[in-house]
Amino acid sequence: MQDFFDAVIFGFKEILRAKTMKFAMLGGLIISVVWIVIGIILWNPIISFSSSILTYIPFSLIRSNGAWMLSTFLWLQVVLVTFALVFAFLGNLIMEKVQREKYASLTLYIGLTSAAFWGVVWFYEGGYIYAQFLKLLTWLPFETIEKGLAYLIGFYIIYTGIIVSIIFVTSAYSGSFLQRVKERHFPYDRMYDEYEYKTITQTIKDTLIFTVASIISFPLLFIPVINFFILVGLWIWLMKDTLACDTAAFVYGEVDKEKLKEYKGAIWGLTFIGSLFNFIPVFNVFGPYFTELAMFYYLKEKRDS
Repeated sequence: MQDFFDAVIFGFKEILRAKTMKFAMLGGLIISVVWIVIGIILWNPIISFSSSILTYIPFSLIRSNGAWMLSTFLWLQVVLVTFALVFAFLGNLIMEKVQREKYASLTLYIGLTSAAFWGVVWFYEGGYIYAQFLKLLTWLPFETIEKGLAYLIGFYIIYTGIIVSIIFVTSAYSGSFLQRVKERHFPYDRMYDEYEYKTITQTIKDTLIFTVASIISFPLLFIPVINFFILVGLWIWLMKDTLACDTAAFVYGEVDKEKLKEYKGAIWGLTFIGSLFNFIPVFNVFGPYFTELAMFYYLKEKRDS
């Protein structure tokens, strides 16, 4: 258990390094721009697809989930607005007082603090906010609710595409990424700088299963609380095997899936923490990198022990 907590701490410390954050943000920005362009080009077909799905969902469930989705969307907005306001009023002061190499780390701390603060507000007042949105949706005609949810589902589809693409990129560059981490922390450790094993097949397989499972479980995404566990479960499935195999190949020089089964509890736990990043836009780009860094440290400790 101690190795697990040490791995979590190592993952957070590494992801807060300026170079790591810049690497993750640059990749995430490029991927996001690509998907935004795809979304603009294919927006009408995406809305038609999401609208067709809603025809199979009972109206009462659409109204209830619409209130939940609007409440969640409002939470995301106030988190991002708070983050922006802090830098609008304190940005110059922060840049003067904080060392340049710690600036990126402080940015992430501010974002997470904003999310935590408003998370507490929603925890205590979420019922009231949900009830007010439910009243609003009751006053609106059905077509308005359906159209609004179709747009939110469209954004969700594009956002999911961004998440999947970031995992692909993390896997593709895992060798060079982990090599730099190894040289920084364990320069004399014998690891496998060049390895043959590539997990692209595993990633494609998991992505296909993720897509099928997402379609089958889509009606459950309209049930509050249950939809949280469904989303987390799908994201864990999407990441755990690919990143675990990448990391094991780097640490051991091969992938022994029987050995990885011995650590499945830790692998699921680390991937669970990494999947929580996906609930906050912008910070979602760090999820796969955190997971890979934490797994790297955990598997190394197990290998050495």
